[in-house]
Amino acid sequence: MSLPDAPVDLTPTVAVPGSRRMTRRTVQLAIGLVLYAVSVTVLVRAGLGTMPWDVLSQGVARRTGLSFGTVTLVISAAVLVAWWPLRQRPGAGTVANVLVIGLLVDPFLALLALLPDPLPRLAAIGFVVLGIGLNGLATALYIGARFGPGPRDGLMTGLVARTGRSTRLVRTSIEVAVVAAGWLLGGTAGFATLAYALVIGAVVHPLLPRFMVPVDVAER
Repeated sequence: MSLPDAPVDLTPTVAVPGSRRMTRRTVQLAIGLVLYAVSVTVLVRAGLGTMPWDVLSQGVARRTGLSFGTVTLVISAAVLVAWWPLRQRPGAGTVANVLVIGLLVDPFLALLALLPDPLPRLAAIGFVVLGIGLNGLATALYIGARFGPGPRDGLMTGLVARTGRSTRLVRTSIEVAVVAAGWLLGGTAGFATLAYALVIGAVVHPLLPRFMVPVDVAER
């Protein structure tokens, strides 16, 4: 997943237990992560390419024989370990991101496997549009909950802070590298991969302010 180009405060926050704000943030985080897992599987099932990091997950899964969900979880955990030298601080949402998405994608893929294979071309394109739209909404929801960034987002922001390079350059470099590695390993990169890269920022940008939960200074 990629962050929108506009700067966003991703500082993990802790609210007063039992408060309405905490309830909203927790529910919003949960919905966002579930929808994110759905969006991943919808794009994978379309068969026209996937999100950049999922190209890598596909490639590793095909080389190792492990399930897509297992590989997604392992890669997410490995990226989280890479935060350590970058001095990034994970939040509860960061850990939830790794676990919830990694554990849900396999069951959702199993459900989508009940559909015709391959999908008719128009249906596949519709899945791409649906997947990107859901991913944009899911991203706004889980970032807006303000429990910390996802592991890949934290890697990006950490590299930006350490190298002084622009967010756009660092994000693009990471995603080109993982797509290339995934494709060489047998992952599917195609129309949906390019469409996602071009469109996701424009989808997330107007949604994020709507779901950004305000927090008091004491909650940071």
